[in-house]
Amino acid sequence: MTDGIALDRDGEIARLTLARPGKMNAISHAMWSAVPDVVAEVEADPTLKVLVLTGAGEHFSAGADIAEFRNLRSTADGAAAYDTAVERAVRALTEMRKPSVAMIRGNCIGGGCQLSVACDVRFAARGSRFGITPAKLGIVYDFTSTRQLVALVGPAHARYLLLSARLIDADRAREIGLVNDVADPADLEAVTAEFTHTLCTRSQTSVRGMNEIIERITAGQEHSDEHVAAIRAAAVHSTDYAEGVSAFLERRPPRFA
Repeated sequence: MTDGIALDRDGEIARLTLARPGKMNAISHAMWSAVPDVVAEVEADPTLKVLVLTGAGEHFSAGADIAEFRNLRSTADGAAAYDTAVERAVRALTEMRKPSVAMIRGNCIGGGCQLSVACDVRFAARGSRFGITPAKLGIVYDFTSTRQLVALVGPAHARYLLLSARLIDADRAREIGLVNDVADPADLEAVTAEFTHTLCTRSQTSVRGMNEIIERITAGQEHSDEHVAAIRAAAVHSTDYAEGVSAFLERRPPRFA
């Protein structure tokens, strides 16, 4: 595993930890480059149902490791290569069919916020801080991540965050839709675990099919097509559907395979 990245398994839950606490989990080029392989490993493991993304220590992530920029982004070609690594990491999380949950403490800034937005759901500890700061560096945020941010918080709030590069607290982040919920720091782990457990009890046919359709909608698809119809038809013919209907009629919790 790449330095700064740790992948752990706990039953049906995988945890990807940004693990450079001495640098507030600043994301190196190597870490960006490792994310797609980690995501692919989680997707391919049939025993895993959910990916939790978090940071080691007191912070989620302070963002990309700016100390690398002088060497890795000093030319147009270097900047393009660096951006490709970032975009691949974001795309890998975005295109996951298994749900991803960001569990956030402390600073969630720049590239750290970019990764959290690429996840499906975000829980934050009260006292966390959020910001997306390319305007402090003379960088224009990439299209995919801008689209995701606009889809999440709307164009007005996206402009506020991107154009000002100001930081907001967790309660404000919840108000604008940047995070789903805020918990006291001592409760964050339990709140996240309760939600991920809920996801594990649901039909994975439903969860993964709906996750794909939601991503297609946020990517701009406006109408159903053959692929969407195939997802829905496969669900109707699945064992999950038969079990879900039987459980409802028998007034018992479903036991999905």
